[in-house]
Amino acid sequence: MPRERPTTKIVSTGLLSAVVFLAVLFPSSVKAERTADLRRQASDLAYNLDHDEAIRVLRQAIAADPSDPANHRALASTIWMNILFRRGAVTVDHYLGSFSRSNVEVKKPPADLDEEFKREVARAIELSEQRVSAAPKDAQAHYDLGTALGLRASYIASVEGRLMAGVKAARRSYDELERVMALDASRHDAGLVVGTYRYLISTLSLPMRWMAYVAGFGGGKERGLHLVEQTAASPVENRTDAMFALVLLYNRERRYGDALRVLGELRQRYPRNRLVLLEAGATAIRGGRAAEADALLTEGLAMIGRETRPLFPGERGLWHYKRGAARLRLTRQDDAAADLRVAIQPESAGWVQGRARVELATLALQQGKPDEARREARLAIAACENDPDPLCVEQAKRLLK
Repeated sequence: MPRERPTTKIVSTGLLSAVVFLAVLFPSSVKAERTADLRRQASDLAYNLDHDEAIRVLRQAIAADPSDPANHRALASTIWMNILFRRGAVTVDHYLGSFSRSNVEVKKPPADLDEEFKREVARAIELSEQRVSAAPKDAQAHYDLGTALGLRASYIASVEGRLMAGVKAARRSYDELERVMALDASRHDAGLVVGTYRYLISTLSLPMRWMAYVAGFGGGKERGLHLVEQTAASPVENRTDAMFALVLLYNRERRYGDALRVLGELRQRYPRNRLVLLEAGATAIRGGRAAEADALLTEGLAMIGRETRPLFPGERGLWHYKRGAARLRLTRQDDAAADLRVAIQPESAGWVQGRARVELATLALQQGKPDEARREARLAIAACENDPDPLCVEQAKRLLK
């Protein structure tokens, strides 16, 4: 038996050497897997509206591996989501209208978040450019660069309010992500940004579409929508982003049943995200499903009553406006009026007050009160011109006529 000891020692030593060798050989793989887990954890937190906790986790990911551009990009993206949430610009309603100016007046974001976003997105772009230079045919390197550039373009347009500047900044993102698909046709994650750009370009006026084509953007509504659907159906890191994008695109296409189907899946994945219920209720109203909308919005208002986390500015008024609109369509006039009176309070957003007054004007007409209807319509126009909300202004003017 003593003769076996040297062999055991040799085997143990050899195994230890192999473990050490693998740890030295693949340290980046170990770190990458760990930080990928942290990003998944942060994504779940962010889409459940736990933004602060998600930001904390992503800072840990950067500390663990500061050389991975995906970590910096994820942190920048979550900060961007948090800024939009703080403004209340997180619903489909904000993106169903039309812009008529190249610049939109918006409130400045918190200085610390603005600074951190710009620092992190710049670092993500810098690291990605280094990887593209080192490996020009690496699809992942181009993907990291394209998504970081697209994130910066989105921030310029949505947070800074410089719409045309955001479009110009998006051009390189579009090119990089098309390059990803050319290098690797299986990279469905690249289809989210490319598909979204293609779809949105197709919805512009003819002169604007020509300008976009000259600038190098490809169009095509069906192709764009297909690419986003493909991303949403794939097991990729940005699948949830694609699903939320589909909710908007399906609403634009008046495919309300498809939008509700996606929202149902999102609700299962993110049960603490009350805004999924809000979007489901709003979508049901657009789709003529008022009873379903009333039930969804009532459930969501119960969640708000138990909520310990911050609401976005004017959120409570938005919920009551939506439920009031649903109840008006159900001819529950007293209940509708009670909700709409909450929605027109000063703490509600201007466009919410305006749209709630459009509903009150409609209610007044149903009750045979034309003078009250005209008064509410005029107040609606004033509120929606000030915010501005051109769709609301148009509806109110139709009521006046």
